[in-house]
Amino acid sequence: MSKAIVKKNKAAKLRAHRTRARLHGTETCPRMSVKRSLKHVYVQLINDDKGTTLVSASDKDATSKGKSVEVALEVGQLVGEKALKAGITSVVFDRGSYKFHGRVAAIAEGARKAGLVF
Repeated sequence: MSKAIVKKNKAAKLRAHRTRARLHGTETCPRMSVKRSLKHVYVQLINDDKGTTLVSASDKDATSKGKSVEVALEVGQLVGEKALKAGITSVVFDRGSYKFHGRVAAIAEGARKAGLVF
């Protein structure tokens, strides 16, 4: 890999570490972790005490195939509905190394519409 890519990846890891240093998910209030790539978005509700994933959703589960922000909104709603079925009402939002705008903000908005509190 080139030096620029290594530097970019290292900076992203540091940003994610800064974000996650303040967050901790439990059984009743799990960490809602967002991962986005160029094509897809993934969301997991994680119990950090046990190191397990409680609920997950991705754009592969979504029915709409429109614009990426609209799909991310639906993914947020899907994970919110699955969380409510599992008895989870509040979460801690973990944006990782990403800015809170675009698809990441749409996921949060969709989860809030579904009834999650954070």
